[in-house]
Amino acid sequence: MNNIIRPLRLESPVQAKQIEVDDESTGQRLDNFLMRHLKGVPKTHIYRIIRSGEVRVNKGRASADSRIQGGDIVRIPPLRTSEQAQLKEEFASSGGIPAREFPILMEDEHLMAIDKPAGVAVHGGSGVSFGVIEQLRQARPLLKSLELVHRIDRETSGILLVAKKRSALKHLQDQFRERETGKTYLTMVQGQWPSNRKVIDLPLKRFLLSNGTQEGERRVRVAQKDDPSGLRAITLVKVARLVGGYSLLEVTIKTGRTHQIRVHLASLGYPILGDEKYGDYDQNKALQKLGLKRMFLHAWQLKFFHPNISKPVTLECPLPQELQEFIERQQGLGAAGEGPK
Repeated sequence: MNNIIRPLRLESPVQAKQIEVDDESTGQRLDNFLMRHLKGVPKTHIYRIIRSGEVRVNKGRASADSRIQGGDIVRIPPLRTSEQAQLKEEFASSGGIPAREFPILMEDEHLMAIDKPAGVAVHGGSGVSFGVIEQLRQARPLLKSLELVHRIDRETSGILLVAKKRSALKHLQDQFRERETGKTYLTMVQGQWPSNRKVIDLPLKRFLLSNGTQEGERRVRVAQKDDPSGLRAITLVKVARLVGGYSLLEVTIKTGRTHQIRVHLASLGYPILGDEKYGDYDQNKALQKLGLKRMFLHAWQLKFFHPNISKPVTLECPLPQELQEFIERQQGLGAAGEGPK
């Protein structure tokens, strides 16, 4: 098999391009693969041509989160001269991508773990010009293979892994795919969580929420047990402690479904405080007056095997100041500590 990636020529006005996936790109998401090979093309356009079916993998349609394999043939539609001009204008009007460093929890020659703040997307796309990974690449221009290992929601803070080598990326993504990692979040809900509700095993499915446009807004809901489009999702819940009229929960996900924790908790009548998509609107308005102006969901702990030495690694990221302060105000005590007691 020929493992050489044939370069894409953006100036071609007629021919669609065929790119053969090399072995090192095995397991990578389709959207990330395209972003690597369509430098300068806005993320919104990349997602647009994927959704429209103009991008094909082995002659078939594929979604942005499809995993490609070595030897796959990826078809990319031609960009006409008028499209090129429009794309250049869009890219120029974005103001460029600012370099930005983020708090480092761990770093070596293979990977880095950062503390992602709430409100920052992990990558550009879907109306966001750039995210963590694009800003890191600007800040670290000598690192040519910076790639996201996994994702967390824009509104969620906490641990985010970034690979610095292709070999590390593949090793770590294989662990996430095979569920060999341990991901635990801290979250808060109103009321007292039932002590006997320790496992949530409810399938989830994506759907489009109509917003007057053709595409709509992507959401997730619990599916019926016999729904073939439902994907099994398992969430483990443990009460860390009670804080006033709220429950601080340690939530471990055994599957990595979109919005899994948010939808699982909300479906049982315990929406996450401050969740604008699946939460209680009136409750969130009241919480803002109490000082909670974001969703209370934080990627607190991550366990994985180091991609080079295969030794177990456990990372912990303390709650950000705004969430700590909310806890302290509710319990009327001193410092709440950096994690569950």
